[in-house]
Amino acid sequence: MTAPTTAPRTTGFDAAPGSTVVVRDEEWLVTQVEPTADGHFVHVVGLSGLVRDTEAVFSTAIDHVTVADPADAAVVADESPRYRESRLWLEAMLRKTPVPVTEDSLTTAHRALADPLPYQFEAVRKALDPDNLRPRILLADAVGLGKTLEIGMILSELARRGRGERILVVTPKHVLEQMQFELWTRFALPFVRLDSTGIQRIRQKLPANRNPFAFFKRVIISIDTLKSDKYVAHLRRHRWDAVVIDESHNVTNSSTQNFRLASMLARQTDAMVLASATPHNGDPRSFAALVRMLEPSAVKPDGVELDEKQVERLIVRRHRHSPEVASVVGADWAERKEPQNVLVTPSPLEEEIAVELEDTWLWPTSGSSPYSGRGGATLFPWTLAKAFLSSPAALEESVRKRLRALDAGTETSDEDESLVTPDADDGGIPDARATAGTGTRATERTALARLHDLATRSLTERSAKYDALRDHLRGIGVGKGSDMRAVVFAERVATLGWLQGRLTKDFGLKPENVAVLHGGLSDVDQQRIVESFKLASSPIRVLVTGDVASEGVNLHSHCHHLVHYDIPWSLIRIEQRNGRIDRYGQKNAPQITALLLDPQRTRRFGGDLRVLTRLVEREHHAHHALGDTASLMGQYSVAAEEKSIADVLRQARSLESVVKEVEEVAADDGPAGLLARLMNLGASTEAPPAPAAAPTGGRTGVYDDDLAFLEDALTQIYTTPGQEPSNGVAWKKAANASVASLKPPRDLRQRLEVLPQSYLADRRVTEVLRLATTAAQGTRELANARSAESTSVWPEAHFLGPLHPVVEWASDRALASLGRNQVFAVRGDLEELTVLVQAALYNVRGQVVATSYQTVAFPNLDNPGFALPKPHESAAAAIEALHLGATNKGGVAGASGLQPYVRQAVRSAESAVGDQITSIEITAKKRVEAWLDRSRHWRLEASALISREVGAARTGITNRQSDIDEESRLAREMLPERTLLRPLLVVVPPGLDLPEPGAETHSTEEYT
Repeated sequence: MTAPTTAPRTTGFDAAPGSTVVVRDEEWLVTQVEPTADGHFVHVVGLSGLVRDTEAVFSTAIDHVTVADPADAAVVADESPRYRESRLWLEAMLRKTPVPVTEDSLTTAHRALADPLPYQFEAVRKALDPDNLRPRILLADAVGLGKTLEIGMILSELARRGRGERILVVTPKHVLEQMQFELWTRFALPFVRLDSTGIQRIRQKLPANRNPFAFFKRVIISIDTLKSDKYVAHLRRHRWDAVVIDESHNVTNSSTQNFRLASMLARQTDAMVLASATPHNGDPRSFAALVRMLEPSAVKPDGVELDEKQVERLIVRRHRHSPEVASVVGADWAERKEPQNVLVTPSPLEEEIAVELEDTWLWPTSGSSPYSGRGGATLFPWTLAKAFLSSPAALEESVRKRLRALDAGTETSDEDESLVTPDADDGGIPDARATAGTGTRATERTALARLHDLATRSLTERSAKYDALRDHLRGIGVGKGSDMRAVVFAERVATLGWLQGRLTKDFGLKPENVAVLHGGLSDVDQQRIVESFKLASSPIRVLVTGDVASEGVNLHSHCHHLVHYDIPWSLIRIEQRNGRIDRYGQKNAPQITALLLDPQRTRRFGGDLRVLTRLVEREHHAHHALGDTASLMGQYSVAAEEKSIADVLRQARSLESVVKEVEEVAADDGPAGLLARLMNLGASTEAPPAPAAAPTGGRTGVYDDDLAFLEDALTQIYTTPGQEPSNGVAWKKAANASVASLKPPRDLRQRLEVLPQSYLADRRVTEVLRLATTAAQGTRELANARSAESTSVWPEAHFLGPLHPVVEWASDRALASLGRNQVFAVRGDLEELTVLVQAALYNVRGQVVATSYQTVAFPNLDNPGFALPKPHESAAAAIEALHLGATNKGGVAGASGLQPYVRQAVRSAESAVGDQITSIEITAKKRVEAWLDRSRHWRLEASALISREVGAARTGITNRQSDIDEESRLAREMLPERTLLRPLLVVVPPGLDLPEPGAETHSTEEYT
């Protein structure tokens, strides 16, 4: 039923979850409504005949969907014990009603299996701020603050608000399973993982031309997979409720395919969450383009200048030592120790190699390098030096590859030589310093052969730096029979394999005790190693890894020692590596150790190498003061930083000119300075006042918890849920009620198919679904899964949270307990006949803007036209006021005769909520007008600018204006459009005798 409003409303499809409809001559219960370009998708469950309990989706553009008038709802007496049936129906109805988009309290985030901190709640509330046109945010917290947890909290709140049905999560491939794990175990949000195994599984199920994004509602995929032409074509035809791009610094370069993909997704989704500790590449245009993905009008028409006030609404930026973080993390994030920089005196052979590199390649005594290639004369010698500083194996490999390139007649050595080859992040532009070499092929081959002989000898002779690593690992307790672990980072794959072989032999370990992780492994193998390392039962004692593990991988659960076997020539890389063990949840003080050869017989090489230890110290200082090391160099690219440090090492530039001080960053007028200001850099370090507790809600007031609701639902569905199927579901509950289990019926098994496949396999969920029914037990289950006795990282019993699929299944079954357009009548400890009515205000997009709950009392049954509506602040408050009976002594006799009171209750509530709706509409219109005013102001600026521009600049402004036009259209769709009222329950006072069906009753028509 549509209520009168203060402005004309468009007529359209008036239905919402809980409504009953008739489609194709069958009755259906609506469980979800999705607006589309030409109508609505209506998700339903069958109520009648052959379609009972059948799930379907209809399109109003194709099918004629008839909506029942809620004012005509027939009254049905609830005869179930303790009014179980009506309680279940009411609970399900309230759960299915989306939380209003303007609601500022948290409804699910605080009820997940997590221990969120106040600063994380603030990130969620900022993302969901009603003043935002759409929920869009950049989570730019420093490494380790829990961005994944914030993502899960935001997505769970969106799901509860009806804005998170279709979600796409994009991550680097090596963290696919980790993200999937966190979202499922903590928030009960299942995602289909499209890694290589997942894609193969889908190909077996779907036709080749079928859009997988239309088949799976929630998908997690790597950006490398997603940007293939096949998936891009599918994406262009699909819209999302929410898109998450983790490690979004991988899409900041506006000239790359990654950026173009992210920009397309930004236009195809309502909500968007970007997450990165280094959210820009130093280019103001690229950063502006990233901000424009979130909100086009936050960037001025020139495409560069930012509206800083708007940007502040879109970005969350804190670091470990921000006052609001430091005041709450406490012992759950142990303070990092001062870094240990170990200068290692080389072995005689290592000294000989260092002298050879200096005299022949770096500062040639002959006056020129023997390098003969067309480019890289300045940088290739430092590529050799970099390989030498990694390991003998890396040096031997680099020399061998260069010799092979010379023999083949090619000009460059290998793609791995990052100092020589163009950097992909720089758009493939060759480095300006990569000038042609002056040597001949013959002289270069001779010099390389001499170096290769030395490198080959070093593979079998003593390595002082390896000895230092071995002694360090022994010193911290790594060894056979010990639980101590360490992560050893090295840059080159050759170094990783060399270290694995020597460590395994010298420590008397098995190959499984020293694991190697690098980008050449498949995504499945990478995930397997990372997940194993998280387990207390893992056999891995030393994880020897390349920089594939430096982004997004959590290694802190059972490890607090990290060794840089070679020191990256990049502050970004050093910070990323350190963040693997230095993050929230680390109980032991992280110890970072860096090993560096310190040649004694060279003229310049040894002294210059000490620059690298200063990099480690600069990263540590920035970690405390800034939380972001990338801005110190301003390169925002690992390869670019490496080339700059190479300049410092060859004394072409000073370290001070390449690496800024923290204070210089704060004064920067580009993206780095903006982000520093967002962190209140330079503000008092005193702990701020304790933040106000985030307002929370989400409880319906019908059931105390999810377990009580599920248990009642199972009893209602099966009568004997403890029996084996098909008479029950083998429902069992532990004596302390902290763990329960059931055997899923067929329709529930179908829903569980989208759960993580490794979880389904490891825990055999479709056979027996085990549930942790308290948060404390859920936390224990997670801990047990990482214990020495566990063989799977997945918890044996999954936490029964409010969004769990089994709860959704129970809700749908409960809603189907009533027939077409019916409402239950029950007894309650009231003095007057009372009807509970829900009013929901919807905007043009079909989103719930506000809800209102009215109890409408009838003091005189002989005068049905006299009704007293009373508003309540929440559904829980309204239900509490009904004083529902705890014992059902028999269904309300003559319940069908109460229909006139239901009709009048809807009409009275309709009038009563008018003023409330008007107030909400005014607020909503003010928000929309503010957006439209900004759009109009932007267009005026654009018009003035475009008149002065030509060519590409004018085209760019025109393209950006199309985004502003779309933003304006979306703003108008946020305007309230219609109000839907429906009766939820009729409560009859005890002892009140009602007329028998067929007896004379008053018609409300004569009173209205």
